[in-house]
Amino acid sequence: MDFMNIAEFLLPGMDLAIIKTGGKQYKVAPGQKLKIEKIKGEKGDKIIFDEVLLVSADGKTQIGQPRVKSAKVNAEILEQDRADKVTIFKYKSKKRYHVKRGHRQPYTLVEIK
Repeated sequence: MDFMNIAEFLLPGMDLAIIKTGGKQYKVAPGQKLKIEKIKGEKGDKIIFDEVLLVSADGKTQIGQPRVKSAKVNAEILEQDRADKVTIFKYKSKKRYHVKRGHRQPYTLVEIK
């Protein structure tokens, strides 16, 4: 299994890949929409994930050590948004202490090409 040619990874026969972005790992396939940690870019921008940990194409699988050399995953940014609000409430009984806060985590929605 020799995957030195980058053209092999860009063929439509790619089944899946595991990429790393934002400190997390994601299993991706062509056409999949994915929410990831916020990255720079505008709606419609093309991005390339070059930290590819595993590639499976046409029944052949290659595992990187730690990354697969010369493998890249192309994606397009669909939107930049923030997730629903999470309420944080701290309370200590009998001490009259309570704090209510909210948080909305920013994210980027991408489509794997």
